[in-house]
Amino acid sequence: MTSKKPVGLRPVLLIAAALAAGAIAGSAAVYVKGMGSGNGIAQPQKFAGLGADCPIAPAKKTALGAAAKGEVAAMTIADQPRTLDGLSFKGPDGRDRSLKDFGGKTVLMNIWATWCFPCREEMPALDRLQNARGGNDFEVVAVNIDTGGDEKPKAFFSETGIKSLAYYRDSSMGVFNALKKEGLAMGLPVTLLIDGKGCVLGSMNGPAKWDSPDAAALIEAAAK
Repeated sequence: MTSKKPVGLRPVLLIAAALAAGAIAGSAAVYVKGMGSGNGIAQPQKFAGLGADCPIAPAKKTALGAAAKGEVAAMTIADQPRTLDGLSFKGPDGRDRSLKDFGGKTVLMNIWATWCFPCREEMPALDRLQNARGGNDFEVVAVNIDTGGDEKPKAFFSETGIKSLAYYRDSSMGVFNALKKEGLAMGLPVTLLIDGKGCVLGSMNGPAKWDSPDAAALIEAAAK
């Protein structure tokens, strides 16, 4: 009796499976899909080359670590805060801005894009945070990195009712690439917690509920 050979996948199906796997891997590299808000995996920080060292009181560092919980548990507090020298982006008026323009303010800097689904989900919460807390001592600086023109990000602001966030842009993606080089950004969204002296206190990869009590407590710890 002639034995039957196992039926294998057709070449076309094998190619399709490979392409699908590549597409999934590619999308994972583009943005970090959070497993619940604020619950991305905290990663070791690499602050070498960012700028000048910043002194931080041990008590403040302890308070920040204790506040990084719940909805913002993925915020990794820096062992040695440093400044972000040379990081620039465009302001609402189209002129160059840097973190020096926010001196004296605690800043929550968020890097986002319209094609990043987790970014789109958390933007309304960032807008509510800015509306509730924004002022002379705090600002959410949400920097869009869509390439091309302003049409898509501005349309997103309009469609989702974003009214409190100022419109910051970097169509070159230079901000994201600089943070990626320093080990601070692995995908989108990425959020930095920065004090009034421009020192990076911590960073988070992945989305969070930024209008939550946990986020408010973290920001208060950074402002003290």
